[in-house]
Amino acid sequence: MASPDNSQFELQSPLGGEPPQTASSSPGLPPPSPAPPADPSLAIQPMPDTKENPAWNGWDVLVVVGLALVTALVSQFAILLAAHYLLYPHAKLEDLVLHPILLLISQFVIDGAVVAYLVLLVEGKYHQPFWRAIRWNWPKSMWVMLALGGATYLVLAVLGSLLPMPKSTPFDNLFQNRRDAFLLAIIATTLGPLMEELFFRGFFYPVVAKRWGAGWGIFLSALPFALMHMQQYGYAWGILLVIFGVGVVCGIVRAVTGSVAASFLVHAGYNGAQMLIAIFLTRGFTRMPKGLLEYFSG
Repeated sequence: MASPDNSQFELQSPLGGEPPQTASSSPGLPPPSPAPPADPSLAIQPMPDTKENPAWNGWDVLVVVGLALVTALVSQFAILLAAHYLLYPHAKLEDLVLHPILLLISQFVIDGAVVAYLVLLVEGKYHQPFWRAIRWNWPKSMWVMLALGGATYLVLAVLGSLLPMPKSTPFDNLFQNRRDAFLLAIIATTLGPLMEELFFRGFFYPVVAKRWGAGWGIFLSALPFALMHMQQYGYAWGILLVIFGVGVVCGIVRAVTGSVAASFLVHAGYNGAQMLIAIFLTRGFTRMPKGLLEYFSG
């Protein structure tokens, strides 16, 4: 039993039946205001990547993309007309569109123009050294990055074998003869990965990662990287999914190492594994199958 002086009896109501006055119910103090409801959108906002701090922004990315598209249209039309009137006067323009050498020349012109736009923007507008601003710091483990690219090709090739693939694509036209095939193999392991990594992982990725975090930066830089190859591979979604996987791997390497040179090595290792296997299976591009997608899936 509780004793008469127990504290539980001190808060009993008086005989009048009115509750005792407390500090919160005192006439001189206003009632406490309820706490504001929590904003549910704050819980799902992505965390920005504080390691990324590019001088340029999303508008600069859109400007470069717009200039690249205009350059592609103008340069391809000019190259087709020049080839038609100077080199192939009896060929139709629609037949020259898929000419391997003309396609490679057009790619050189477009890639050179994009790099010029990037350099002019970074060094001219923001007055920063281009290679330092783009995070071109060479990794110590160069061979590890190349091996990672080769391993990525083997894994994605197995996954790609489970996806529907077309029997042939416009990409096959680049391998009509041995000379064009070897020229493409050289470009695919050098200039191609360099240009793509400079833009997608060097210029575009840090803008997205700074605002929405590394995860969105990896995803949103891999998506247009895959979509860029749509026409080349005949709009086959299975191949585009494989290429998207390549972009994700390169984006992860860029996020972890902070180096565009590292993602370039992975990309070059991926393409290099493709080309080496194709050279071996076709005996130096001397026995070319009708469809090359079994060798080239990204």
